[in-house]
Amino acid sequence: MVAQTELTDDEIDRVFQALAAATRRDILRRTLTGEHSVSALARDYDMSFAAVQKHVAVLEAAQLIIKRAEGRERLVRADPAMIARARALLARYEEMWRARIDRLDALLAEPETPPSSTPTPPPASTI
Repeated sequence: MVAQTELTDDEIDRVFQALAAATRRDILRRTLTGEHSVSALARDYDMSFAAVQKHVAVLEAAQLIIKRAEGRERLVRADPAMIARARALLARYEEMWRARIDRLDALLAEPETPPSSTPTPPPASTI
């Protein structure tokens, strides 16, 4: 099986939607250090357990985390493969924008060309 590196448009949309909320970014950050139960994650937020579950579901739909059952608990951990794919996408965007900024800097650094020294003929008389 060949590892997929390019994100599809749907995957990009889901990743950016998932990362748009501060709580989801925090959950992802916390799961980068290891596996956590959803209930343990929920204890640290001023929201209902159901709300945290919804945030986890969005991250799972974006494939940024992996959820598994262990008995009655649901354990989640970050998916390093998808995070690497998202990071590669952001690196390409950064490279594109840096190239554009470099071109703009070069254009702005060019000396101004003086106006043409060829005299402009006077307008024709309409009399």
